[in-house]
Amino acid sequence: MTIFNLYIFDKFGTLLHYAEWNRTKKSGITREEEAKLTYGMLFSIKSFVSKISPYDPKEGFLYYKTNRYALHYLETPSGLKFVLNTDTAAINVKELLQQMYAKVWVEYVVRDPLWTPGTVVTSELFQTKLDEFVKQSPIFGIRNI
Repeated sequence: MTIFNLYIFDKFGTLLHYAEWNRTKKSGITREEEAKLTYGMLFSIKSFVSKISPYDPKEGFLYYKTNRYALHYLETPSGLKFVLNTDTAAINVKELLQQMYAKVWVEYVVRDPLWTPGTVVTSELFQTKLDEFVKQSPIFGIRNI
């Protein structure tokens, strides 16, 4: 199992943080363009799911899977959007994203007096703690191609 990359967006679609670990294929476009495409796709999928679901989608869209990767999604009550791309064998990713939000984002970003909501996170401490958190998770690993 492996983790490829992570996007963190605010409720307005601003990319607050991006990190990657085992990503082997680059998209060929800038990170900003890739983030805009990712956010737009999430917006569309959420809208689609809410309209066609036969049940009341309380949790809404959680993930989608292709034959090559899975995109996992967590939206917090404040509108933050965590998007984690993994291989298809990754399990319990929702719990991982919830812990990432509570143990890393809240501790090292929300409580940082130098961070202003809606701005890119530049804290090296946050980046280090996020990297440690992801690398110690059971789904982190080097992809065997």
